[in-house]
Amino acid sequence: MNPMTRFAPRPDRGAILNIARGDSPARLRFYFALLLPLALGACVGAAVGGAAAVGVAAYDERGIDGVANDLKLAMDIRTRWLDKNHMIPTKVSVEVYEGRALLTGLVQDEKMRADAVGETWKVVGVKQVLNEIEIAPSTGVVDYGRDSWITTQIKSKLAFDEKVMAINFNVQTINGSVYLIGIARSADEHRRVLDTTRSIGYVRRVVDHIRIKGAS
Repeated sequence: MNPMTRFAPRPDRGAILNIARGDSPARLRFYFALLLPLALGACVGAAVGGAAAVGVAAYDERGIDGVANDLKLAMDIRTRWLDKNHMIPTKVSVEVYEGRALLTGLVQDEKMRADAVGETWKVVGVKQVLNEIEIAPSTGVVDYGRDSWITTQIKSKLAFDEKVMAINFNVQTINGSVYLIGIARSADEHRRVLDTTRSIGYVRRVVDHIRIKGAS
């Protein structure tokens, strides 16, 4: 596998905003208020959704500006993917935390995986590419419904754990493999997130990309 091998809609092909590089923190916060409700699939009014998004982001360890910057990077990545091969965004997902881009999904061949990773590295601001893209099995059926159930169960348990700040973690499940990325406030919180994930039925393996705050 080529380790230098990433996803987002091209602005002139339907993206809502074309965010120029070098935008000020204030403008990034404005874009963030508009984009996060869309990213979360919000169905509330734009004003209410935007205000709620900024309020939620304030609790994220990355801060409002950090979350906005990661959202912008993810959109830039998807734009490059769409330009390279319009099928990549339909097969690969991206989550960006602190400039670290986690790529997950199932693709048909090594070329598509290499193209996704390669385009991701071309995005200015990406510090690390975590390539977890898998080649789809030639036989057998991937149970996407079960994957969705696993993800929902993990997120729900984390949300109700008073010792875990669930907003700081992203969960992706592909073919029974769970990929975690985010920021833990302590080693204990990190352990709780991993233990919760492993406790869910049908989880085949857990891939941990969580960073512990303050750790070197």
